[in-house]
Amino acid sequence: METKIRSLRDDIDKLNLEILEKLSERAKIAEAIGELQTQTGSSHYDPVREAEMLDALTAANDGPFSDATVKSLFKQIFQASMQLEQEQDKKTYLTSRSKDRGDTIVEIRGTRIGTGESPVLIAGPCAIESKEQVDVTAAKVASRGVTLFRGGAFKPRTDPYSFQGLGEEGLKLGRAAADAHGLAFVAEIMDARDLPAFEQYADVLQVGARNMQNFTLLKAIGQSRKPVLLKRGLSATIQEWVMAAEYLLYEGNPNVILCERGIRTYEPTTRNTLDVSAVALAKQETHLPVVVDVTHSGGRRDLLVPLTKAALAIGADGIMMEVHPNPAVALSDQKQQVDFDSFDAYLEATGYDKKLTPDRHEVYGF
Repeated sequence: METKIRSLRDDIDKLNLEILEKLSERAKIAEAIGELQTQTGSSHYDPVREAEMLDALTAANDGPFSDATVKSLFKQIFQASMQLEQEQDKKTYLTSRSKDRGDTIVEIRGTRIGTGESPVLIAGPCAIESKEQVDVTAAKVASRGVTLFRGGAFKPRTDPYSFQGLGEEGLKLGRAAADAHGLAFVAEIMDARDLPAFEQYADVLQVGARNMQNFTLLKAIGQSRKPVLLKRGLSATIQEWVMAAEYLLYEGNPNVILCERGIRTYEPTTRNTLDVSAVALAKQETHLPVVVDVTHSGGRRDLLVPLTKAALAIGADGIMMEVHPNPAVALSDQKQQVDFDSFDAYLEATGYDKKLTPDRHEVYGF
């Protein structure tokens, strides 16, 4: 009896190797099909084709497995093949960590983002409202060691009757204030037709959450060599966010910074919900630097410090926040901008008052 069992087991071992050989052969054919599907822009999943294969298999099934078992076994094979095709796609993406094992470092007027050392701070008003407002804010953030100054000249607003920004005049004011205080200027671009003005006045082209999948805009600024700060859409998946960055790299612009700014959920107590897992995944799956907009993530001043600590603890390359000389009279986002005294307190509470020391372990205690 023992000899018979060993003999049967030997037969199974041989069959296992034959099955593995056939599965590998099938996988190679599936990869070839997947490559052709990628070239033509077709989906890897074809439910009609899957149903046809399962019907053919169950029609040929003479047992001892039931039809349900046969379907279950082959569905696992189909799924494994599709995953193989998707992994093959990932290797071709310009954003993929498998494409570029090193970390992309974006340099903006001497400030390097993505070094894994000192996290940067991007600070300034939500909107540029006047020469006086933008100049005093630029002076304040520069005095505290900030090198990247944000300020909106074109404002995408939900309410069409609300303040829409000063337009090109705002760009000019932002550029002048940045130059006066030795800062790089970050401004949001909404329309590809405005690119010449942004090329002239801005150092970083910010793509806002509402324009993350404005593909005409992405293609246009992808042809620029200005650094791009790409915010995640309000309800965008991580994959959609990364694919938006892919548009920029595909068009030839390597200077891309991802920005997690919170996503819309069912939670009403915050403006958005900060997805810290997105920061870790973006750092793991791509080679691009990632910053976090803590102002929009929560929409509350009292959450700025804990959200900043969470973002830095999980590996963010920098933080973006809004500062205004008098938020109560701001023309946009009054509730989430901080005044100068609160900005000082924020810097102390987060460790940024130590002039962005390169040793994040010393400052943040991890």
